[in-house]
Amino acid sequence: MKTIFPVLLIAATLAIRLSAADTNAPVPSKTGSPAPLKIGALEATNYYNQTMIVTGKVAQVTIRPSVTFLNLDKPFPHSPFAVVIIHGKSSYYGNVNALKGKSIEIRGKIKNYHDKPEIVLDSANQLTVLNFTNSIVLTNAPAIPSPTNAPPSAPSTNSFSEIM
Repeated sequence: MKTIFPVLLIAATLAIRLSAADTNAPVPSKTGSPAPLKIGALEATNYYNQTMIVTGKVAQVTIRPSVTFLNLDKPFPHSPFAVVIIHGKSSYYGNVNALKGKSIEIRGKIKNYHDKPEIVLDSANQLTVLNFTNSIVLTNAPAIPSPTNAPPSAPSTNSFSEIM
């Protein structure tokens, strides 16, 4: 009886550790393969040759004769990540200049180009513009008194430009 208790304790500990490891694994998609992990633009250098979802804010749009670049988080040459749209496929995206300042997600295989991470877009469903214009409404919050000489203020929209 004394030897059974330590064996059960060890078995229970291993079972808990294994189930905790399963919770950190990517969730399978509808096709049965694991869904790509979502990372920020700065993390992309750790995931070369892997299919990921990269999030960031479009800091710069550069349109060249045969290719368009979307630099995330910072303008070139300090951008930690680039999205490449080969012309001929860029018609999928409409006016890419409208993406400047928008938070986006890009799905695809991260490639190393001159020691910088990038994803080359092949189809329109690889790029998603994120919408963070929802307002935060606090319920049961006490009213904050405003100064008597203050001009009337417009209602707050609490727009979030970027969340990672």
